[in-house]
Amino acid sequence: MKTFIHSTLNQFRLLNRPARLFLLALFFDGLLFSGFSLFFNLYIIDAGFSRDFLGLVNAAPSISALLLGVPMGLLSDRLGRKRSMIIGFTLANFAIIGMLFSHSEAAIISLALVWGVTGQLYFLSHAPFMMKVSDDKSRDILFSFSFAMFPLASTLGSILAGYLPGVFRDMFGISSSATAYQAALIFSVTASFLVLLPIAFIREPKTVPAKTENGEPANRPSIWKVLFRSLTLKLSIPNLVIGFGAAMLVPYFNVFFAERHQMSDSSLGLLFSLGSLITGVGCIIGPRLVGNLGGKIRTVVIGQAASLGFLLLIGFSPWPWLAVIGFLARGALMNMVAPLFDAFSLELTHESEHGAVNSIRNLAWNVGWAVGPYISGVVQQRWGFTPLFINTAVLYALAIGLTWLFFRPRAHRDPLPVPVSDNISS
Repeated sequence: MKTFIHSTLNQFRLLNRPARLFLLALFFDGLLFSGFSLFFNLYIIDAGFSRDFLGLVNAAPSISALLLGVPMGLLSDRLGRKRSMIIGFTLANFAIIGMLFSHSEAAIISLALVWGVTGQLYFLSHAPFMMKVSDDKSRDILFSFSFAMFPLASTLGSILAGYLPGVFRDMFGISSSATAYQAALIFSVTASFLVLLPIAFIREPKTVPAKTENGEPANRPSIWKVLFRSLTLKLSIPNLVIGFGAAMLVPYFNVFFAERHQMSDSSLGLLFSLGSLITGVGCIIGPRLVGNLGGKIRTVVIGQAASLGFLLLIGFSPWPWLAVIGFLARGALMNMVAPLFDAFSLELTHESEHGAVNSIRNLAWNVGWAVGPYISGVVQQRWGFTPLFINTAVLYALAIGLTWLFFRPRAHRDPLPVPVSDNISS
């Protein structure tokens, strides 16, 4: 344990000041926003809305992200990553607060759509920003730490948030569980504005202009050329398939454990905090596995494949303790390799295309999230969770196979920088 901590600190020292401030912002994000992730679904249900409506609310942000995600990625290219993160995060938070004060289904859906598109401006700026403030030595570390910060902070945040409804019940004499959940959610979202503080102190490096092989300035590639390039499609299709599978199940793990295994609010908080802790540690370990397992692609495929058995364990175990083990292992394995594939994807493209490529990959992800949560709500209402676990496992297996099929030639080596002229024509 001492060696692991010492090694992790040495890795952290490789990061520059903008990267460290960015990680601090993500830590605040995970710490303060965990209450929203924990209780929003339960609040919607206890407030008297149907499961179908819950599915629609969860799908709405992805619908707007699907429609406007690519323009938000291009807008991030033009505004700069720091400015985009500040504007996107602020507007998204105000939209969420509006949702929590609304009682009209139409208003909640409308604000969820606003949340989705403005949140994209914030989120889509992350990966290009990390590419800009890292080099070959620190890139895998920064991407993995960025994935680790949110769940590690959520470890503490979920524990504390698990007690928030009870605190507000006692403090204000609240008898309604929906009102207690609402108070906890408003507190969590309002406090999360602290995320903007470290971002404000970041000095963003200047963008390096794209050049051709002859050293001449290159024209900015058309979004359509980037979209229909073979490489972009291969990087995006696995996201599309995994997105469908994840959207139908992952947002409802809290509902599943609350209903199938009758977990209390505090127990849910403890479970999700422990899951976040293990996921965060796994993300830090991820870069070390790349050398041992023969490159990023091998590490991604092995990690995702290993998670499938644990996914089925969650859904079909009759014992709560075994389902908990499956939940913890699945989350760690899937999330520890995700930043490695993100870094791999952007290493294959020039900085001038990072916003476009990242937004296209995210668009593919949001196709599933635009319809998956609503379909899931309908399935839960009629048949429960069993079909959802089977469907997600099949889709994950398909995505893993496609990733290996597309990138097996690169499995034994890291990608090399590609000249812009070659990149555009590939």
